[in-house]
Amino acid sequence: MKMQLFNHSLNPRAITLNTVRLFNHIKNISFLSAVLFLYSCTTGTSKPAASAPPAVPVVALTSGEETIYQEYPAAIEGSATIEIRPQVEGILDRIYVDEGAKVHSGQLLFKINDRPYQEQLNQAKANLLAAEAALANAALEVEKKTKLVANKVLTDFQLKAAVSAHQAAKASVQQAKSAIEAAKINVGYTEIRANTTGFIGRLLKKQGSLVTPLDGEPLTQLSNVQTLHVYFSLGENDFIAFKSNTQGETLEQKLKQIPPVTLILSDQSVYEHRGRIDMVDGQFDKNTGAITLRAKFPNPEGVLRNGNTGRIRLEKKYHQALLVPQLATIEIQDKTFVYTVSKDNKVSQQPIRIIGKSGENYLVDDGVKPGDRIVYKGIDLLQDGQVITPQATSSENKHSSR
Repeated sequence: MKMQLFNHSLNPRAITLNTVRLFNHIKNISFLSAVLFLYSCTTGTSKPAASAPPAVPVVALTSGEETIYQEYPAAIEGSATIEIRPQVEGILDRIYVDEGAKVHSGQLLFKINDRPYQEQLNQAKANLLAAEAALANAALEVEKKTKLVANKVLTDFQLKAAVSAHQAAKASVQQAKSAIEAAKINVGYTEIRANTTGFIGRLLKKQGSLVTPLDGEPLTQLSNVQTLHVYFSLGENDFIAFKSNTQGETLEQKLKQIPPVTLILSDQSVYEHRGRIDMVDGQFDKNTGAITLRAKFPNPEGVLRNGNTGRIRLEKKYHQALLVPQLATIEIQDKTFVYTVSKDNKVSQQPIRIIGKSGENYLVDDGVKPGDRIVYKGIDLLQDGQVITPQATSSENKHSSR
C-alpha cells in the first residue's frame, strides 16, 4: 500500500499540476507586492514640492505737479432781475413788447389809460391860477392897509391880519404848483418803461386789464443777462481748504488771486466764456453747513438766461502730487487700502488718505510716499504678508487717463 502511494506521488502528471499551482501562487504574491509598493509611494508621508510665488504687476509711485477739478451745482441769474409793476391804477391800454423780447433801457413797455390823470393835471393847473389870483388880491390888501395904518385910519392889528392872509395865499400857490408836479408824475407813470437792458419775462397781464400798484403779481419781469451771476456753495472743509490754498492776507486779496473758473452747462457742454469769483457770503447756512460764493460771467450773446442751471468747475493745483491708480486700491469699511511691496517682495495692506481725483488716479497725501512699490492689479487674490514675484508696469499704464 505504501508502495502504491509513493508511486502515485511520483506520477509525472501530478508533479506538473503541483508545479503550476506553485507558480500561480508566487505570481499572485508578486502582484500584491507591486500593488502595495505603488500604494506606499502614493500615500507616503513625504511633503509635495512648494509652489512658486504668484507673479503680480507692481508699480513704483512718483510725485509731480498735477491739476484736479472739482465741480459744484450752480444756479444762474442775471445781474439784475427786476419786477415791472404799475405805480398808478388804471386800464392797461397798450402792450408794446412780447414775451422773451430783448429791450433797452428807457424803451416803452406798457401804456395805462392816462385820461384820468390828464384831468387831474388840468385841475391842478386851474387851482394854481386861482391861487395866484388870490395871492395878487392879498398883496393889494396889504398895500392898501399899509397906507391906512400910516394915516392912522386902521390899527396895526388889521395890517398884520392882511399880511398873514398874504402869506397864506403864497402857500396856496406853492401847494397848487406841487399838485401840478404830482399830476405830471402820475401822467408819466401811465407810460411804463424799461429801466435796464434785458429780456422780458412772461406777460402776466393782458391788454384791457385793470392794474394797480397793489396787485399781487407784477406785469412782467425784466432780466439783465449781459453779465451773469452764478451762485454755488462750498462745504465748511472745502471752504477752509479754498482759503488755505489761495495766496493773500485778506479775503479780498485771495479773491483776486483765484484763477478763472469754468461753467459746465446742463447738457455737459463747457460755456465758452470763463468767469471770476467776486463774492463770498457773510455767513454759513446753519441748516446745510455750506457757504455761498458768486462768480461773474460775461454773456454778450445772450445765450444764457435767468434761471439756467449748471456746475462750477474749480481748478486746484498740487506741486508735489502723489498719484495712486484706482485699480491698485481696495475699499474696506469706508477706508481705502493698497498693497505695498517690501524689499523681500512681501505685500502689506496699507491705508491711504485720498485728497482728490485726476482721471483714473487718486491723489494721496498720507499712507504711501514717492518710491514705494504697490501692487497694481490682482489685489483681491492677495493676503497680508504673502510673497509675490513682482512684474514691472509701464508708466503709460500707471498714469492712464489723467
